[in-house]
Amino acid sequence: MPTSSSATAQYWGLGRRKSSVARVRLKPGAGGFVVNGRPLEQFFPILEHQERALSPLKITGLDKAYDIFCNVFGGGLVGQSDAIRLGVARALKLSDIGHDQPLRAVGALTRDSRMKERKKYGRRGARRGFQFSKR
Repeated sequence: MPTSSSATAQYWGLGRRKSSVARVRLKPGAGGFVVNGRPLEQFFPILEHQERALSPLKITGLDKAYDIFCNVFGGGLVGQSDAIRLGVARALKLSDIGHDQPLRAVGALTRDSRMKERKKYGRRGARRGFQFSKR
């Protein structure tokens, strides 16, 4: 939701993936990216995770147009980077409705609803049974 003044407009987006939740804030700026108080490169040392989080900005061509601040918790690095991706895409959509079509075309605005399946009783995991022993 944008704030009242257009000069200091801020856009918020919430992203989820697996058990990760990311709250993303976009502010007009020079292209800084901070995750949990640390730079993106320090928080995600693997290049693939960085690219995944930055992909909505590259799609819309706004790499250096916004400063991004994220709070993310839960899950692992893959889930967190995908949660940030969804949060950034949703915030970009709020900033300009024209970004909706290119983001939706690559699936950046679609939440990946796959979750870990719960363990069932009588089984060793979600589906794997115990090893059968004849004797």
